[in-house]
Order: sequence, then structure tokens, then C-alpha cells
Amino acid sequence: MTGARDLKFRQLATELRQRVRQGVWPPDGRLPTEKELAHSSGTSVSTVRRAVDELVAEGLVVRRQGSGTFVVPPSAPGPGRALVGVSVPDTAFYYPKVLRGIEETLSAAGARLLFACSGYDQQREAKDVADMLEAGVDGLLLVPTLGGPEPAREYLARLAALPVPTVLVERRDAALEGTNEYVCTHHEAGAYDAVRHLAGLGHRAIGLVLRDPSPTSGPVAEGFHQAAGERGLATVEFRAARQEWSPAAADRCLAALRDAEVTAAVCFGDRQAALLLGAARRAGLTVPGDLALVAYDDEIADMADIPLTAVAPPKRQLGKAAAATLLRRLDDPELPRSRVLLRPTIIVRQSCGAAQDTETTTTATTTTETTTTETTTPEESTT
Repeated sequence: MTGARDLKFRQLATELRQRVRQGVWPPDGRLPTEKELAHSSGTSVSTVRRAVDELVAEGLVVRRQGSGTFVVPPSAPGPGRALVGVSVPDTAFYYPKVLRGIEETLSAAGARLLFACSGYDQQREAKDVADMLEAGVDGLLLVPTLGGPEPAREYLARLAALPVPTVLVERRDAALEGTNEYVCTHHEAGAYDAVRHLAGLGHRAIGLVLRDPSPTSGPVAEGFHQAAGERGLATVEFRAARQEWSPAAADRCLAALRDAEVTAAVCFGDRQAALLLGAARRAGLTVPGDLALVAYDDEIADMADIPLTAVAPPKRQLGKAAAATLLRRLDDPELPRSRVLLRPTIIVRQSCGAAQDTETTTTATTTTETTTTETTTPEESTT
């Protein structure tokens, strides 16, 4: 039940955050009371309070004793302040923390933000970008939708030709002819570390569970198979389309894993791992006793009945690094182009058998690769 309550408050916080950004409540305007928000959202007052706490912590709203909760007005625009356009595909999962990092960095630099959400619709995204350019943005931070009608390679080339500096977020232009700057999670390294973790616990046969289509599934598979190959592990791979994932798909996945006699699985992402956990229980298996699980994303992994060990992309740091990269480009257009990869960490919980009662975070380095179109210079720092 605790997990369900946590999910409700996060969903409500996302909805309230969107309303603030969309101007439903104007700057310095008062939000409805907690009781009114609870009634309109069909949630409890305690859920509303936790959601509003999130917005207070982000600096979007402020509580005034005896008066209520008010939208914090943006700083008055002034000459020389950069206007940055930001487009993400979703504001419910994964990207709220990325946005928080972007907002913190831009705000600290005195920059203004123009926001859009594409809903994973490439054509809508292209229109949003055109609108932001017309509004006079100085630069763009984009999570491009690569699964649209325009082929990814052509779409990325068009983004590289935009008239203002543009940094891709959580998407990579791997083509050598590509000149897009990006800041991205090193998903290969995240999957590699997940396999290394499971192998360290003694597992010699490990499954890979994927949802398709996704620009992340390829890098995850690459890191998984590299780690497994280096250690001589037996592997099996199960893929299903995002819309196909259901208890029935999880049952098929479990059957494939059992046929291959694996004792552990890396699941991209959290929902797939949670569904597989349910399938294991229906089959009379124990987790982690019969099947150890590691999820990838760490959005809702801690809410599963058996909290899931998870690869956790550094979402807030990703947003901060992307915004900092763009601001440096705006300050000095002659800088070498940057391609930055941030290494995830592993949050160890009960589903892999390494942590029975406590939650721990493995130590992992953050790898930053700064490149021009001709050279690469790797640098390392600690996350």
C-alpha cells in the first residue's frame, strides 16, 4: 500500500507542476487549498501535502503562513539573460528529475526557460521547436523523438543544422558525420555494471528482458552482452513491444528464462521487472531465491512488493550537465563540441539477494567524454 500512495503523490506532483508551468495559476497567484485539491484530484489531504512539498522544494511555489500556497513569480526579464527552449517527451516519469536539474542550473545562471512536452510525437516536437525559435530562444535543450515518421538519422541531421546552439539530452547521435552535442546516460555501462553485480553474487546464467521500441534498449543490450561475454556467462534475451507488456507477456518471459535455466535477469525497465516478479510468484518461484532481478530506470523500483535492485541513471545530474553544456556554448561559440556520458549507479535492494533489509548504493564513476568532431578526450569524476 505504501508504494501505491507514493505513486499517487508523485503523479499529483507532476500534474500540479504542469499546471504551474502552463500558467493555470498565474505568477504570485494562490493555489486552491489542500482540501480543495484533494477533492478535485480524488486523493487524500496527506497526498496533496506531499505533492505540494515537492513543488515547494523545487522553488515553484511558496507557502505563506495564514495565507496559502502561491506560485513563485519568475525573475523579471532583463537584458542579456539567455532564453533557453526545453523539450521533453514526458513529464510523469523519468524526466521530472532531469527538468529539475535543468531548471536549477539555468536559474542559477539567470537564464529564462521556455518549456514544451512532445508526448513522444515527433511532428508535435518539430512544431514546438519551430515555435520556440520564433519566440527568440538563444539555445535549445531537446530530448528528440527518434521513432517518428522522419528517420532518426535525417531528423538528427536537421537538429544539428538548427540556427541556435542545441544540446541533445538522453539521446545520442552516434554517426561520425553527426555534429550534435549531447549529454546522455552511459546505458551500456549501466547494463554492464548490472551483469557484473549479478556475476559477483555467483550467477552464471543471466537473462536480459527488454521493451521495444526504445532508443535505450540497444545500448542496454550492448553493455549486457559485453559483460556476459567477458565473464563467459550463459544468456538468453526476451523482447516484447512496450504495448504488449502485461502479466501474460511476463508469464511468457518467465517461461523463456526457465527454459534457459537462468538464475537472474536484468530488466529494462522497472515495470517489466515488476511484472516479471508477479509472474515468478504465480509460478511458485521466490525472488531472489529462485530468480534474482535487477531493474533498469529506478523510477518505481522501490515500490514493488519486493523492492527491486535497480540501475539508476543520474537524472538530476544529467539535466544540470546538459544545461551547463549549453550555457558554456552560449558564452563561447568557439568551444569544441561536447559529448558527455554519465555513468549510472546501482541501488541495491532485496530483489537480487545482496541486501535483505537495507537499501545501499554501489559506488560508480561518472564518465565524461568531451569531443570535437575529430578528437576525444575522456575525463572522470565521481557522481
